Amino acid sequence: MNFLSLFVLLPLLMILTLFMTSNRKQVLGTMVAGSTLLVILSAFLAYRYMAARSDGATDPMLFTASLSWFEPLHIRYAVGVDGVSVVMLCLTSLIVFTGTFVSWKMAPLTKEFFLWYCLLATGVFGFFISTDLFTLFLFYETALIPMYLLIGVWGTGRKEYAAMKLTLMLMGSSMILLVGILGIYFSSGATSMNITDLVHISIPLEQQYLFFTLTFFGFGVLGALFPFHTWSPDGHASAPTAVSMLHAGVLMKLGGYGSFRVAITLMPEAAEKLSPIFLVLTAIGVVYGALAAIRQTDLKYINAYSSVSHCNLVLFAILMLTQTALTGAVLQMLSHGLITALFFALIGMIYSRSHTRLITDMGGLMKIMPFLGVGFVVAGLSNIGVPGFSGFVAEMTIFVGAFENDDLFRRILTVAAVTSIVIGAVYILRTIGKFLYGPLQNPEHGKLDDARWYERLAVITLVAAIIYLGSFPTGISAMINDSFSSMLQVAR
Repeated sequence: MNFLSLFVLLPLLMILTLFMTSNRKQVLGTMVAGSTLLVILSAFLAYRYMAARSDGATDPMLFTASLSWFEPLHIRYAVGVDGVSVVMLCLTSLIVFTGTFVSWKMAPLTKEFFLWYCLLATGVFGFFISTDLFTLFLFYETALIPMYLLIGVWGTGRKEYAAMKLTLMLMGSSMILLVGILGIYFSSGATSMNITDLVHISIPLEQQYLFFTLTFFGFGVLGALFPFHTWSPDGHASAPTAVSMLHAGVLMKLGGYGSFRVAITLMPEAAEKLSPIFLVLTAIGVVYGALAAIRQTDLKYINAYSSVSHCNLVLFAILMLTQTALTGAVLQMLSHGLITALFFALIGMIYSRSHTRLITDMGGLMKIMPFLGVGFVVAGLSNIGVPGFSGFVAEMTIFVGAFENDDLFRRILTVAAVTSIVIGAVYILRTIGKFLYGPLQNPEHGKLDDARWYERLAVITLVAAIIYLGSFPTGISAMINDSFSSMLQVAR
């Protein structure tokens, strides 16, 4: 058995074990053991991958395996990874692990919550290892379905509305994506759905225009492409904490990952011609998301609109079609995944104590809960790109890569996108100043306690990853760079 399949089998085994558990202690034990094994497995994969490249392996995808599934349509369970896949698997396992500890006190229906949580993780892991278009789409849908119940049952606020809106918009974009995938298959000769085979088949340019639009739009909606982003803030605001972490930290990254893995890789000529149209939309989304965050007073909505801005920045970088910008896009997916997971974890911890997310109802919390306050400051500094944290490395790489295009149009859009850093500093520093510093707004908040051991473990893990990526990005950048070389040779 190919060991990549363990990323799917382990969450499925966790689901089976959870079915047999009879009490809360067993549920938590299962989740801790399973999520820890996933972290170890992802670290082992990263080591194996770097060792294989050091030994001279030059194949675009490593550790490949293929098993016939539905031969009439050449659908196969095909897996393989490159540097981008590896780092995204590491990110996913890390957020599943920390999300487990953030949900330590989840109630009611603890077992049922983690069952759906593991199914969501199964879809995400399967998506990142798939090289067959149909299998990739199947795991994509598997990741979307649990979101409805996780928000609708365990969420807060207008949870039914948010769950329904998210599901309808993402399922609608999935229909468009499926049409694009089937179009690619039949226009390429209907002999294979494997991306590694399709990349060598030239699709007529007129058909590329249509299929690029369908696939980039289909994936882009999940990546919060402006103006089809409205499902995201409502979904974030209503989702339980661990689901918000996985949703913003990983699930939205399926949009960016799918965009370059399918739309850019398989239809490079159309990407070159049509990218200006989508660049305008993504540039607007970058600035709009940051401006919208300034107007919010709910901590979750502030982070949600910040996520809209940063996810549009990922799509913006992908459309620049330079190796540096594409590397920056993946670094931004990693950085934003860690930062937004940390933000949502901290917001959930603060909300569980204060029972409010409105910054106007809070103040002086740094003196009451210094550990959580420092964690929030670290997340905020990384979010606005302070050197030494992951946000600086990711955003600097994107903007340098974008300026490698020498045409005035792309440079003007890049300058517009850069303004989001300044806007981001406004809403982050405003938020920190409002609820962490100053006098206590509510005397009852003086009785609140700081983070418990399981919460500290989650926060420290994410902070350590943010600082590591910001301080030692060279190895990760090298892994990512190798994955884009062959693709860009075709595109250019």
